Amino acid sequence: MSQNILEMRSIRKEFPGVVALDQVNFSVREGEIHALVGENGAGKSTLMKILSGVYPGGTYNGDIVIGDNVEIFQSIKDSEKKGVAVIYQELALVKYMNVAENIFLGNEILNNKGLIDWDATFLQAKKALDEVGLPLNPAVKIINLGIGTQQLVEIAKAVAKKARILVLDEPTSALTEKETEHLFGLLRIFRERGITCIFISHKLKEVFQIADRITVLVDGKTKGTYDKAELTEDKLISLMVGRELTRRFPPSNRKAEDIAKNEPAFEIKNWTVYDPELTDKIALNNINLSVRKGEILGIAGLMGAGRTELMLSILGVWGKKSSGEVLLFGNPIVTRTPGDVISAGINYLSEDRKGSGLILIQNVKNNMALPSLYSRLKTGLIDQDAELGAVQQMI
Repeated sequence: MSQNILEMRSIRKEFPGVVALDQVNFSVREGEIHALVGENGAGKSTLMKILSGVYPGGTYNGDIVIGDNVEIFQSIKDSEKKGVAVIYQELALVKYMNVAENIFLGNEILNNKGLIDWDATFLQAKKALDEVGLPLNPAVKIINLGIGTQQLVEIAKAVAKKARILVLDEPTSALTEKETEHLFGLLRIFRERGITCIFISHKLKEVFQIADRITVLVDGKTKGTYDKAELTEDKLISLMVGRELTRRFPPSNRKAEDIAKNEPAFEIKNWTVYDPELTDKIALNNINLSVRKGEILGIAGLMGAGRTELMLSILGVWGKKSSGEVLLFGNPIVTRTPGDVISAGINYLSEDRKGSGLILIQNVKNNMALPSLYSRLKTGLIDQDAELGAVQQMI
Protein backbone atom coordinates (compact mmCIF):
# COMPACT_ATOMS: atom_id res chain seq x y z
CA MET A 1 0.00 0.00 0.00
CA SER A 2 2.87 2.37 -0.72
CA GLN A 3 1.89 3.69 -4.15
CA ASN A 4 -0.58 6.55 -4.36
CA ILE A 5 -3.60 5.82 -6.54
CA LEU A 6 -4.93 9.36 -6.04
CA GLU A 7 -3.39 12.76 -5.42
CA MET A 8 -5.22 16.07 -5.25
CA ARG A 9 -2.61 18.82 -5.38
CA SER A 10 -2.98 22.45 -4.32
CA ILE A 11 -6.75 22.43 -4.75
CA ARG A 12 -8.40 25.83 -4.41
CA LYS A 13 -12.14 26.33 -4.80
CA GLU A 14 -13.98 29.62 -4.34
CA PHE A 15 -17.66 30.47 -4.12
CA PRO A 16 -18.87 34.09 -4.16
CA GLY A 17 -17.35 35.68 -1.08
CA VAL A 18 -16.04 32.36 0.32
CA VAL A 19 -12.84 30.36 -0.14
CA ALA A 20 -14.07 26.80 0.43
CA LEU A 21 -10.72 25.08 -0.24
CA ASP A 22 -7.32 26.74 0.02
CA GLN A 23 -4.29 24.85 -1.37
CA VAL A 24 -5.58 21.47 -0.17
CA ASN A 25 -3.33 18.46 -0.69
CA PHE A 26 -4.82 14.99 -0.34
CA SER A 27 -3.15 11.69 -1.28
CA VAL A 28 -4.52 8.17 -0.98
CA ARG A 29 -2.62 4.92 -1.34
CA GLU A 30 -3.88 2.09 -3.46
CA GLY A 31 -5.90 -0.47 -1.50
CA GLU A 32 -6.26 1.50 1.74
CA ILE A 33 -9.22 2.79 3.71
CA HIS A 34 -8.49 6.48 4.14
CA ALA A 35 -10.64 8.63 6.45
CA LEU A 36 -11.28 12.28 5.63
CA VAL A 37 -12.43 14.21 8.70
CA GLY A 38 -13.12 17.78 9.75
CA GLU A 39 -15.80 19.95 11.27
CA ASN A 40 -18.89 20.95 9.31
CA GLY A 41 -17.78 23.42 6.64
CA ALA A 42 -14.18 22.20 6.62
CA GLY A 43 -14.43 21.39 2.91
CA LYS A 44 -14.71 17.59 2.84
CA SER A 45 -17.76 17.37 0.58
CA THR A 46 -16.48 20.16 -1.68
CA LEU A 47 -13.21 18.28 -2.19
CA MET A 48 -15.08 15.10 -3.09
CA LYS A 49 -17.39 16.96 -5.48
CA ILE A 50 -14.28 18.12 -7.34
CA LEU A 51 -13.00 14.55 -7.44
CA SER A 52 -16.35 13.24 -8.73
CA GLY A 53 -16.78 15.89 -11.46
CA VAL A 54 -19.74 17.65 -9.84
CA TYR A 55 -17.53 20.75 -9.88
CA PRO A 56 -15.93 20.43 -13.34
CA GLY A 57 -12.43 21.36 -14.41
CA GLY A 58 -12.04 25.11 -14.77
CA THR A 59 -14.14 25.89 -11.69
CA TYR A 60 -11.19 25.21 -9.35
CA ASN A 61 -7.40 25.46 -9.32
CA GLY A 62 -5.06 22.53 -8.77
CA ASP A 63 -4.55 19.03 -10.15
CA ILE A 64 -6.22 15.65 -9.76
CA VAL A 65 -3.76 12.84 -10.39
CA ILE A 66 -5.00 9.25 -10.70
CA GLY A 67 -2.18 6.78 -11.09
CA ASP A 68 0.36 8.75 -13.12
CA ASN A 69 -2.08 10.87 -15.11
CA VAL A 70 -3.44 14.35 -14.45
CA GLU A 71 -7.21 14.18 -14.96
CA ILE A 72 -9.69 16.95 -15.72
CA PHE A 73 -13.26 15.82 -15.14
CA GLN A 74 -16.03 17.80 -16.82
CA SER A 75 -18.80 15.55 -15.52
CA ILE A 76 -19.59 12.71 -13.13
CA LYS A 77 -19.42 10.39 -16.13
CA ASP A 78 -15.77 11.37 -16.72
CA SER A 79 -14.75 10.49 -13.14
CA GLU A 80 -16.66 7.19 -13.28
CA LYS A 81 -14.73 6.22 -16.41
CA LYS A 82 -11.53 6.58 -14.38
CA GLY A 83 -12.89 4.32 -11.64
CA VAL A 84 -14.20 6.88 -9.13
CA ALA A 85 -17.57 6.20 -7.48
CA VAL A 86 -19.08 8.42 -4.79
CA ILE A 87 -21.88 7.33 -2.45
CA TYR A 88 -23.35 10.44 -0.91
CA GLN A 89 -25.15 10.70 2.42
CA GLU A 90 -28.30 11.54 0.44
CA LEU A 91 -28.66 8.37 -1.62
CA ALA A 92 -29.04 8.85 -5.38
CA LEU A 93 -31.54 6.10 -6.14
CA VAL A 94 -34.80 6.35 -8.10
CA LYS A 95 -37.35 4.99 -5.63
CA TYR A 96 -39.96 3.83 -8.12
CA MET A 97 -37.49 1.89 -10.25
CA ASN A 98 -36.27 -1.56 -9.31
CA VAL A 99 -32.83 -2.53 -8.02
CA ALA A 100 -31.48 -3.73 -11.39
CA GLU A 101 -32.64 -0.56 -13.17
CA ASN A 102 -30.94 1.59 -10.51
CA ILE A 103 -27.67 -0.33 -10.61
CA PHE A 104 -27.30 0.21 -14.37
CA LEU A 105 -29.02 3.58 -14.67
CA GLY A 106 -26.97 5.60 -17.16
CA ASN A 107 -24.86 2.52 -17.95
CA GLU A 108 -27.54 0.29 -19.44
CA ILE A 109 -26.56 -3.07 -20.95
CA LEU A 110 -27.73 -3.03 -24.59
CA ASN A 111 -28.31 -5.83 -27.06
CA ASN A 112 -27.28 -5.74 -30.73
CA LYS A 113 -30.47 -3.83 -31.59
CA GLY A 114 -29.62 -0.98 -29.23
CA LEU A 115 -32.33 -1.99 -26.74
CA ILE A 116 -31.85 -2.82 -23.07
CA ASP A 117 -30.92 -6.45 -22.58
CA TRP A 118 -33.05 -7.21 -19.53
CA ASP A 119 -31.80 -10.78 -19.08
CA ALA A 120 -28.20 -9.59 -18.93
CA THR A 121 -29.17 -6.63 -16.76
CA PHE A 122 -30.80 -8.79 -14.09
CA LEU A 123 -28.01 -11.37 -14.26
CA GLN A 124 -25.26 -8.76 -13.78
CA ALA A 125 -27.28 -6.97 -11.09
CA LYS A 126 -27.57 -10.23 -9.15
CA LYS A 127 -23.80 -10.73 -9.41
CA ALA A 128 -23.18 -7.20 -8.06
CA LEU A 129 -25.62 -7.80 -5.19
CA ASP A 130 -23.90 -11.09 -4.37
CA GLU A 131 -20.55 -9.30 -4.22
CA VAL A 132 -21.84 -6.97 -1.47
CA GLY A 133 -23.49 -9.85 0.38
CA LEU A 134 -27.05 -8.72 -0.31
CA PRO A 135 -29.48 -11.61 -0.94
CA LEU A 136 -32.02 -9.52 -2.82
CA ASN A 137 -34.24 -9.95 -5.86
CA PRO A 138 -33.09 -7.35 -8.45
CA ALA A 139 -36.74 -6.85 -9.43
CA VAL A 140 -37.66 -5.32 -6.04
CA LYS A 141 -38.42 -1.60 -6.13
CA ILE A 142 -36.17 0.71 -4.11
CA ILE A 143 -39.12 2.24 -2.27
CA ASN A 144 -39.72 -1.13 -0.58
CA LEU A 145 -36.20 -1.29 0.89
CA GLY A 146 -34.83 0.04 4.18
CA ILE A 147 -32.10 2.68 4.27
CA GLY A 148 -29.38 0.16 5.14
CA THR A 149 -30.30 -2.04 2.17
CA GLN A 150 -30.46 1.00 -0.13
CA GLN A 151 -26.91 1.89 0.97
CA LEU A 152 -25.73 -1.57 -0.11
CA VAL A 153 -27.52 -1.19 -3.44
CA GLU A 154 -25.50 2.01 -3.97
CA ILE A 155 -22.32 0.06 -3.25
CA ALA A 156 -23.43 -2.70 -5.65
CA LYS A 157 -23.90 0.06 -8.23
CA ALA A 158 -20.26 1.07 -7.71
CA VAL A 159 -19.15 -2.56 -7.93
CA ALA A 160 -20.98 -2.93 -11.26
CA LYS A 161 -19.05 0.10 -12.57
CA LYS A 162 -15.74 -1.57 -11.62
CA ALA A 163 -14.83 1.31 -9.29
CA ARG A 164 -11.21 1.48 -8.14
CA ILE A 165 -11.78 4.41 -5.76
CA LEU A 166 -14.91 4.27 -3.63
CA VAL A 167 -15.90 7.41 -1.70
CA LEU A 168 -18.41 7.01 1.14
CA ASP A 169 -19.81 10.25 2.57
CA GLU A 170 -21.27 9.69 6.06
CA PRO A 171 -22.26 6.13 5.12
CA THR A 172 -23.36 5.03 8.61
CA SER A 173 -25.49 8.05 9.54
CA ALA A 174 -28.76 6.13 9.06
CA LEU A 175 -27.53 2.58 9.64
CA THR A 176 -28.14 0.29 12.59
CA GLU A 177 -25.18 -1.21 14.44
CA LYS A 178 -25.62 -4.53 12.63
CA GLU A 179 -25.80 -2.80 9.23
CA THR A 180 -22.67 -0.81 10.08
CA GLU A 181 -20.79 -4.00 10.98
CA HIS A 182 -21.82 -5.53 7.65
CA LEU A 183 -20.65 -2.41 5.78
CA PHE A 184 -17.27 -2.42 7.54
CA GLY A 185 -16.82 -6.11 6.76
CA LEU A 186 -17.50 -5.30 3.11
CA LEU A 187 -14.96 -2.45 3.08
CA ARG A 188 -12.31 -4.79 4.50
CA ILE A 189 -13.04 -7.28 1.71
CA PHE A 190 -12.71 -4.48 -0.85
CA ARG A 191 -9.37 -3.51 0.70
CA GLU A 192 -8.12 -7.09 0.25
CA ARG A 193 -9.15 -6.87 -3.43
CA GLY A 194 -7.12 -3.68 -3.85
CA ILE A 195 -10.10 -1.31 -4.01
CA THR A 196 -9.37 2.04 -2.36
CA CYS A 197 -11.98 3.54 -0.01
CA ILE A 198 -12.26 7.15 1.14
CA PHE A 199 -14.36 7.23 4.30
CA ILE A 200 -15.94 10.52 5.46
CA SER A 201 -17.52 10.50 8.90
CA HIS A 202 -18.11 12.53 12.05
CA LYS A 203 -18.25 9.31 14.09
CA LEU A 204 -14.65 9.19 15.24
CA LYS A 205 -14.93 5.81 16.93
CA GLU A 206 -15.85 4.37 13.54
CA VAL A 207 -12.94 6.21 11.93
CA PHE A 208 -10.51 4.52 14.31
CA GLN A 209 -12.28 1.20 13.81
CA ILE A 210 -12.03 1.08 10.01
CA ALA A 211 -9.39 3.54 8.67
CA ASP A 212 -5.71 2.91 7.89
CA ARG A 213 -4.82 6.61 7.64
CA ILE A 214 -6.62 9.86 8.44
CA THR A 215 -6.50 13.26 6.73
CA VAL A 216 -7.78 16.27 8.69
CA LEU A 217 -9.24 19.38 7.02
CA VAL A 218 -9.63 22.62 8.97
CA ASP A 219 -11.33 25.69 7.45
CA GLY A 220 -10.67 24.51 3.90
CA LYS A 221 -6.99 23.71 4.50
CA THR A 222 -5.09 20.47 4.98
CA LYS A 223 -4.07 20.12 8.61
CA GLY A 224 -2.20 16.90 7.93
CA THR A 225 -2.34 13.19 7.16
CA TYR A 226 -1.64 10.70 9.94
CA ASP A 227 -1.35 6.96 10.45
CA LYS A 228 -4.13 5.82 12.75
CA ALA A 229 -1.58 4.63 15.33
CA GLU A 230 -0.27 8.21 15.69
CA LEU A 231 -3.58 9.54 17.00
CA THR A 232 -6.00 9.20 19.86
CA GLU A 233 -9.61 10.33 19.64
CA ASP A 234 -8.91 13.39 21.82
CA LYS A 235 -5.84 14.33 19.74
CA LEU A 236 -7.86 14.02 16.53
CA ILE A 237 -10.60 16.28 17.93
CA SER A 238 -7.92 18.82 18.92
CA LEU A 239 -6.56 18.80 15.36
CA MET A 240 -10.06 19.30 13.95
CA VAL A 241 -11.05 22.21 16.23
CA GLY A 242 -7.61 23.84 16.29
CA ARG A 243 -7.08 23.91 20.06
CA GLU A 244 -6.18 21.63 22.93
CA LEU A 245 -9.13 19.66 24.22
CA THR A 246 -9.57 20.20 27.95
CA ARG A 247 -13.24 19.27 28.14
CA ARG A 248 -15.23 17.45 25.47
CA PHE A 249 -18.63 18.34 26.90
CA PRO A 250 -19.65 21.60 28.62
CA PRO A 251 -20.20 21.40 32.38
CA SER A 252 -23.75 21.21 33.68
CA ASN A 253 -24.75 23.27 36.70
CA ARG A 254 -28.09 21.48 36.93
CA LYS A 255 -28.58 18.92 39.66
CA ALA A 256 -30.91 15.96 39.36
CA GLU A 257 -32.48 16.72 42.72
CA ASP A 258 -33.31 20.27 41.59
CA ILE A 259 -35.00 19.02 38.42
CA ALA A 260 -36.92 16.44 40.47
CA LYS A 261 -38.60 19.33 42.32
CA ASN A 262 -40.03 20.72 39.07
CA GLU A 263 -43.58 20.02 38.00
CA PRO A 264 -44.21 17.54 35.16
CA ALA A 265 -44.30 19.46 31.90
CA PHE A 266 -45.34 16.63 29.61
CA GLU A 267 -47.09 13.37 30.47
CA ILE A 268 -48.47 10.38 28.59
CA LYS A 269 -50.91 8.21 30.51
CA ASN A 270 -52.20 4.72 29.62
CA TRP A 271 -51.38 5.26 25.93
CA THR A 272 -52.54 2.33 23.80
CA VAL A 273 -52.50 2.36 19.98
CA TYR A 274 -53.37 -0.26 17.33
CA ASP A 275 -51.22 -0.82 14.25
CA PRO A 276 -52.64 1.05 11.21
CA GLU A 277 -52.05 -1.95 8.92
CA LEU A 278 -52.90 -4.84 11.25
CA THR A 279 -55.90 -3.34 12.96
CA ASP A 280 -56.25 -6.14 15.53
CA LYS A 281 -52.60 -5.79 16.66
CA ILE A 282 -51.72 -3.55 19.61
CA ALA A 283 -48.54 -1.70 18.61
CA LEU A 284 -48.17 0.51 21.71
CA ASN A 285 -49.51 -1.01 24.90
CA ASN A 286 -50.40 1.09 27.95
CA ILE A 287 -47.39 3.43 27.78
CA ASN A 288 -46.81 5.93 30.59
CA LEU A 289 -44.07 8.52 30.81
CA SER A 290 -43.47 11.89 32.43
CA VAL A 291 -40.97 14.67 31.65
CA ARG A 292 -40.34 17.42 34.18
CA LYS A 293 -39.77 21.05 33.33
CA GLY A 294 -36.15 21.56 32.29
CA GLU A 295 -35.48 17.85 31.81
CA ILE A 296 -34.20 15.94 28.75
CA LEU A 297 -35.75 12.47 28.47
CA GLY A 298 -34.20 9.84 26.24
CA ILE A 299 -36.42 7.17 24.65
CA ALA A 300 -34.39 4.08 23.76
CA GLY A 301 -35.10 0.72 22.18
CA LEU A 302 -34.22 -1.60 19.32
CA MET A 303 -35.35 -0.98 15.74
CA GLY A 304 -39.08 -1.71 15.62
CA ALA A 305 -39.59 -1.24 19.36
CA GLY A 306 -41.99 1.63 18.70
CA ARG A 307 -40.01 4.78 19.53
CA THR A 308 -40.88 6.70 16.37
CA GLU A 309 -44.39 5.23 16.28
CA LEU A 310 -45.03 6.53 19.81
CA MET A 311 -44.19 10.08 18.80
CA LEU A 312 -46.16 9.89 15.55
CA SER A 313 -49.20 8.51 17.35
CA ILE A 314 -49.13 11.48 19.73
CA LEU A 315 -49.09 13.74 16.67
CA GLY A 316 -52.17 11.96 15.35
CA VAL A 317 -50.54 10.70 12.14
CA TRP A 318 -49.96 7.02 12.98
CA GLY A 319 -52.09 4.20 14.29
CA LYS A 320 -55.56 4.09 15.81
CA LYS A 321 -55.65 5.25 19.41
CA SER A 322 -57.55 3.00 21.78
CA SER A 323 -57.01 4.76 25.09
CA GLY A 324 -54.82 7.25 26.90
CA GLU A 325 -54.22 10.96 27.15
CA VAL A 326 -51.47 13.55 26.78
CA LEU A 327 -51.09 16.25 29.41
CA LEU A 328 -49.17 19.49 29.14
CA PHE A 329 -48.50 21.02 32.57
CA GLY A 330 -51.31 18.91 33.97
CA ASN A 331 -53.90 19.85 31.35
CA PRO A 332 -55.16 17.28 28.82
CA ILE A 333 -54.65 18.30 25.19
CA VAL A 334 -56.38 17.23 21.96
CA THR A 335 -54.20 15.05 19.69
CA ARG A 336 -56.42 14.42 16.68
CA THR A 337 -54.11 16.18 14.20
CA PRO A 338 -50.58 17.64 14.11
CA GLY A 339 -52.22 21.09 14.13
CA ASP A 340 -53.81 20.33 17.50
CA VAL A 341 -50.48 19.28 18.99
CA ILE A 342 -48.50 22.19 17.51
CA SER A 343 -51.11 24.66 18.76
CA ALA A 344 -50.69 23.25 22.26
CA GLY A 345 -46.94 24.01 22.11
CA ILE A 346 -45.47 20.61 21.21
CA ASN A 347 -43.19 20.26 18.18
CA TYR A 348 -41.72 17.20 16.48
CA LEU A 349 -38.47 16.95 14.50
CA SER A 350 -38.78 14.10 12.02
CA GLU A 351 -36.23 11.32 11.58
CA ASP A 352 -36.77 11.61 7.81
CA ARG A 353 -35.98 15.29 7.27
CA LYS A 354 -36.34 15.12 3.49
CA GLY A 355 -39.49 13.02 3.38
CA SER A 356 -41.46 14.33 6.35
CA GLY A 357 -39.63 17.33 7.77
CA LEU A 358 -39.32 19.74 4.85
CA ILE A 359 -41.02 20.72 1.60
CA LEU A 360 -37.93 20.66 -0.57
CA ILE A 361 -39.32 22.64 -3.52
CA GLN A 362 -40.27 25.57 -1.27
CA ASN A 363 -37.90 28.14 0.16
CA VAL A 364 -36.45 28.42 3.67
CA LYS A 365 -38.94 31.10 4.72
CA ASN A 366 -41.99 29.03 3.79
CA ASN A 367 -40.63 25.93 5.50
CA MET A 368 -39.78 27.73 8.73
CA ALA A 369 -43.10 29.55 8.86
CA LEU A 370 -45.36 26.64 7.93
CA PRO A 371 -45.97 25.14 11.42
CA SER A 372 -47.10 28.52 12.80
CA LEU A 373 -48.93 29.71 9.68
CA TYR A 374 -52.30 30.32 11.29
CA SER A 375 -50.88 32.69 13.89
CA ARG A 376 -50.06 35.17 11.11
CA LEU A 377 -53.31 35.10 9.17
CA LYS A 378 -55.22 38.35 8.75
CA THR A 379 -58.73 38.12 7.29
CA GLY A 380 -57.79 34.71 5.86
CA LEU A 381 -54.58 35.95 4.17
CA ILE A 382 -50.98 35.46 5.24
CA ASP A 383 -49.39 38.55 6.78
CA GLN A 384 -46.19 38.47 4.70
CA ASP A 385 -44.41 41.15 6.76
CA ALA A 386 -45.10 39.33 10.03
CA GLU A 387 -43.97 36.05 8.49
CA LEU A 388 -40.71 37.51 7.19
CA GLY A 389 -40.01 39.18 10.54
CA ALA A 390 -40.66 35.96 12.45
CA VAL A 391 -38.39 33.94 10.15
CA GLN A 392 -35.56 36.49 10.37
CA GLN A 393 -35.80 36.34 14.14
CA MET A 394 -35.61 32.53 14.11
CA ILE A 395 -32.59 32.61 11.77
